[in-house]
Amino acid sequence: MKSDVKQIAILVMSFLIGLIAFVLTHLYLRGERMRLDELRRRIEAGEERVKVLVANRPLPPGTTITSEDVASDDVPKSVLGGMAVGVGEFEQIDGKKLKMSLDRGEPILWSFVDTPYGPNAGLSSEVKRRLRAVSIPVGGASAVSGHVRPNDRVDVLGTFSLPSKTLPGEVETVTMTVLQNVTVLATGDQRAKDRTFMASNQRTRSQGYNTVTLEVTPHEAELLVFASNMKGTLSLSLRNQSDMGFLDERDLGTVNFDHLETRIPEYNKTRQETVIKNRLLP
Repeated sequence: MKSDVKQIAILVMSFLIGLIAFVLTHLYLRGERMRLDELRRRIEAGEERVKVLVANRPLPPGTTITSEDVASDDVPKSVLGGMAVGVGEFEQIDGKKLKMSLDRGEPILWSFVDTPYGPNAGLSSEVKRRLRAVSIPVGGASAVSGHVRPNDRVDVLGTFSLPSKTLPGEVETVTMTVLQNVTVLATGDQRAKDRTFMASNQRTRSQGYNTVTLEVTPHEAELLVFASNMKGTLSLSLRNQSDMGFLDERDLGTVNFDHLETRIPEYNKTRQETVIKNRLLP
């Protein structure tokens, strides 16, 4: 009888010890999980975030993507490893089909879309229909000290030695705006997709280049090839991304020494008016 009571007591004690151990382990793991979640939130709060496209509603496989199907959200830069479609890249997936389903709010990855765009796609996949890609030799100060990047918009200026219009038989140096509001497809061998898929690679932020590839019409391609082979230099003028306007060619004209000598006061006045106007803008 006493041995039976003793065995029952041992079983009860074993059960209680096991229960206590289970509760303590559960509390410890929950505390660790909460600590890790808090640490992750702190890391994400201090990390650079990028805007990406997400599903605006549940999307089944085979959906043809339209603007109504997508929304934007910002995520930590390292979370998706650069594989998500950026908000400025909707045009490249517009009208394409989804290869897998997406829930509302789920980021759209390049691998989810039936499209040739991706880290290994060639430059031809990025050139819009009826346009052309042409590379011109620029670098250093000619490329705004290397600050021109893929997807930027630029004006192309050329400085050439041309026959003088006022002095027959003489040559004069002139500068003119060759093209306005041109999209940069690549700088050297770095493309916009390279920056998307290699966002964490320091090389993409420090790589130098001596050529820039522009997206132009066929006629503009002829003009650039001719201009780049003349005895002169081409330079880029960087635009604000929201500045899509064009200046009248008659207002631009060409610049030579005589032109500068007579127009500098006017240029300074125009510049001051532009600076004041920009400061007054919201």
